[in-house]
Amino acid sequence: MTLKPPDSHYFSSAVGWLELGNCSEALDDLERISPNKLAHPEVLEVKWSIYAKAHHWEKCVDVAKDLTNVAPKMALGWIHLSFALHELKRTKEAHGNLVAVLDRFPNDWLMRYNLACYACQLGDVQEAGRWLAGAMLKGKSKQIKRMAWEDPDLEPLFKTEK
Repeated sequence: MTLKPPDSHYFSSAVGWLELGNCSEALDDLERISPNKLAHPEVLEVKWSIYAKAHHWEKCVDVAKDLTNVAPKMALGWIHLSFALHELKRTKEAHGNLVAVLDRFPNDWLMRYNLACYACQLGDVQEAGRWLAGAMLKGKSKQIKRMAWEDPDLEPLFKTEK
């Protein structure tokens, strides 16, 4: 399913408004898209990003669930769902959500990175270290390590090193 005019124009406009930080206008443009195209994965991605920018985490959970139903083979839907759950202080659920689908995404470093964050916040620093090591094996280790060093969710992992 591809977006064709005028839906593609509304979509592009929504992305532009989002980049400018205007969530209201971005959402208005997404709502102009044909009803049968609103479940398009790219539309759901942008909708999730709009709600995330506005810190509407419950709405992010709903959109991410829609995304995982429409595109279950897309890792980002599962990552978005867990991230929103974590932001709602439902970190144990966020962790379990990713663990349950991890085998479907053997090369995804971001899932492993997020699992490190969630494990760390749940108090299991050893598990967090293993997940972070796994993320660095799957992705660009120097960038991931730099990102981890600055991530407040991983602070307990590095507290002895800082």
